[in-house]
Amino acid sequence: MTGATSFPLNRRSVLLGTGALVLGFSLRDTFAQTVQSPGDETQNFQAVPEPAPDLPGSLKTTPDLESWIRIEADGRATIFTGKAELGQGIKTALLQIAAEELDMPFERLSLIGPDTGRSPNEGFTAGSHSVQDSGTAIRHVAAQVREILIGEAARRWGIAVDGLRASAGTVTAGDGRQATYADLVAAQRIEGLAQPTSRLKATADFREMGRPRARIDIPGKVTGGAAYVQDMRPEGMVHGRVVRPPSPAARLVEVDLAAVEAMPGVLKVVRDGNFLGVVADKEWRAIKAMWTLSAAARWEERETLPDAGQLTEFLTRQPTEDALVAESGLPPEFGGSGNGEVVEATFTRPYQIHGSIGPSCALAVLEGGVTTVWTHTQGVYPDQKAIAEMLRVPVEAVRCIHVEGSGCYGHNGADDAAADAALLARSLPGRPVRLQWMREQEHAFEPFSPGMVTKVKAALDGSGSVTDWTYELWSNTHNSRPGGAGALLPAQHLEEPFRPEAPAVKITPEGNGDRNSNPLYAFPNRRVTWHFIPDMPLRVSALRGLGAYMNVFSIECFMDELASRTGADPVEYRLRHLTDERARAVVETAARRFGWQAKAVLPRGHGVGFAFARYKNLAAFCAVAMEVKVEPETGRVRMLRACAAVDAGEVVNPDGVANQVQGGIVQAASWTLYEGVTFDRTRVSSVDWSTYPILRFDALPETVDVEIVPRPGTPFLGAGECGQGPGGAALANAVAHAIGRRIRDLPLTRERIKAAAEGAA
Repeated sequence: MTGATSFPLNRRSVLLGTGALVLGFSLRDTFAQTVQSPGDETQNFQAVPEPAPDLPGSLKTTPDLESWIRIEADGRATIFTGKAELGQGIKTALLQIAAEELDMPFERLSLIGPDTGRSPNEGFTAGSHSVQDSGTAIRHVAAQVREILIGEAARRWGIAVDGLRASAGTVTAGDGRQATYADLVAAQRIEGLAQPTSRLKATADFREMGRPRARIDIPGKVTGGAAYVQDMRPEGMVHGRVVRPPSPAARLVEVDLAAVEAMPGVLKVVRDGNFLGVVADKEWRAIKAMWTLSAAARWEERETLPDAGQLTEFLTRQPTEDALVAESGLPPEFGGSGNGEVVEATFTRPYQIHGSIGPSCALAVLEGGVTTVWTHTQGVYPDQKAIAEMLRVPVEAVRCIHVEGSGCYGHNGADDAAADAALLARSLPGRPVRLQWMREQEHAFEPFSPGMVTKVKAALDGSGSVTDWTYELWSNTHNSRPGGAGALLPAQHLEEPFRPEAPAVKITPEGNGDRNSNPLYAFPNRRVTWHFIPDMPLRVSALRGLGAYMNVFSIECFMDELASRTGADPVEYRLRHLTDERARAVVETAARRFGWQAKAVLPRGHGVGFAFARYKNLAAFCAVAMEVKVEPETGRVRMLRACAAVDAGEVVNPDGVANQVQGGIVQAASWTLYEGVTFDRTRVSSVDWSTYPILRFDALPETVDVEIVPRPGTPFLGAGECGQGPGGAALANAVAHAIGRRIRDLPLTRERIKAAAEGAA
């Protein structure tokens, strides 16, 4: 931990250095922007105010060049990002982008990730925005820095910039003169803001982008090296554990701390209201102390949870705030247009969890009046604000540094564990406290993905095409990430508790529970409504894709039902309703790659399914075809193969995009076949891997092929969450094809499949 908090909490002090290109911090008001005017050799570049342009990507909120790139005195470069590596491969992709536009070798670049003391504030790493926003910002800044360096060489040599070129970190003139980037920045300081346009390279000139590159984060993960926050072992570290209430509404009545305080190795026992924690010199001693403390606590519990067997009825009976997501054409008049045939269906999904393989973990130390937290949060700046509020200290007295955690897309227990660690570190200043949750705590107390009900209704014309479409969904918010202390579980348990902000319905282009509820299909008349449920009995927040998985699942399963009802091929039926050429291209590509054949004769028990969506209707396009084998006697599903096509705009690392789509399909398969939270009227009961099963290695598809539709020169489109909806729906459609009957309630367990197969026989 040496030097971990020995410097002031401001980015400028970190970036200033001898012999480095310092892209100086410049303040601007809301309506001012700056351009650069070159001075003589002894002067810095000066900022000249002008009206603020519309900057690309995350430059909109962080326009300062110094926030993104530093050229070191040895000619290496450091890249800064506010987006977190979560296993999606952005460390590699962002360095590829910077290397391309800086014209530097990839191996001479390093990346600094989210850190409230060093990195730009890019909010949360969510919604497949990392390359789209941070990558776009880094690309433009890198191009601008490259041009600044070329301009500096031209000034020194007294020649036109047109006669110079940059390559491998060196500027070369037509007469052979060369200057390395290190030479050019040795005695020069540049300050200013990003410009609205930069001279970006054409795709045809790429040397780094668009080419597969092995991810730099993988070696440590597959060799047992230090890869995650769970692996950190700083000098002087001690271990913390917390005791969670036995149920969401439980209240701590009394607890005897004396026995725990007397245990060997126990350094501190902390009680603050319903918050109970212990710090010990060794991890096993901390665990034993936690168990003893738990046994000594007496709680008052209440029945506050609904009947799990009646969850659908419970959700649809709750008070709602109704919000119109989309409406076009004429109000749907079912039976009043076309041939009057009307089809309806209802789909349900239970609560689901992130199921991170590694339980949430954080380290914290209080030193010099500053609490530093190492955390796998997906938003260091929001977490900093929330923890500071919980500790009742200025925000500058908290620093949050992102370190990868072993598995999560969404809001799991990472922020809560960070808050736990901060509370325990406050009780033992100067000692780094490592706080890790137990498995049963992770399963029972992380924020869940909300249960959902969807209802869809369509009217068809004489050819079987959709004329009228209505879609309704019932769901609570899918996002309660920290913005204040009330979002942190331990803060809610304090003697003076912080209350969560009341969720509110809000319709945005990105979507929330309504994400992807408005299909991309060209239906003449449509209405989409979100029946927003303000109050829910269980704590909920973001799981990968928010509402997109369930909405795409419902829409794409229903499209298959409509195709079957009208005797149409599922692929042809989708193409019939698609006018977007990029959408049509991914559907056609996936079908071709899979070898899709209309009304193909398959072996007994085999089925094929297809699904399509454009994530959020504004990110990557994805279509998936899948073949399964179902054992009707047992309900066991074996995924044989899947083929996906994806259009993610300009692609930085093709392997990275393919990995994300493959991973999304696998995760969606787990949600679709296995996952669902169970509970009684008081407690969550799915607290381990036997009561909350997930997809295992032996159930993986034999192959998952991904074909990327090339779109050179187009903007980056987020691809990290595009595969889950189509992947889950294609699987469900393949199961329905195999057994001849549709199951509309998730998950598609063996018991449900067996019962449906028997009913269809």
